[in-house]
Amino acid sequence: MRQATVDDHLRVLAVVDDWWDGNGPRALVHRLFFEHFAGTSLIVDRPDGTLGGFLVGFRSQSRPEVAYVHLAGVAPDLRRTGLGARLYRAFFDIARAHGATTVECVTSPGNTASVAFHTRLGFDVAVQPDHGGPGVPRIAFTRRL
Repeated sequence: MRQATVDDHLRVLAVVDDWWDGNGPRALVHRLFFEHFAGTSLIVDRPDGTLGGFLVGFRSQSRPEVAYVHLAGVAPDLRRTGLGARLYRAFFDIARAHGATTVECVTSPGNTASVAFHTRLGFDVAVQPDHGGPGVPRIAFTRRL
């Protein structure tokens, strides 16, 4: 596991659709996260150099006590190995070191795997009916550090 770099932007873009079965959140993978939040984002490289997992996160500028996970993913063949939890725990440590006391993130209501994963990690879960705009609900996760 290592800190992200700007070069990881294209690597994440290259896998995101496959890792989400063609429904990847490609529009969420902006280069700016790899330029401006590399210090709080993580990459897992496999021994052969291919991407095994990633977490893009940052400390909130508006609410410095909050760290936010923008996007995280694990290669399908590495799921259920604990890699996702390790990425999050490493991010929790980074967030604490930057003064955050809470971690937040969101997912779509139909993403039951994400809801289960975050619940196992100790996140509180809340439905926010208009989080993504009028009539666009999201599941919001909050975890105290």
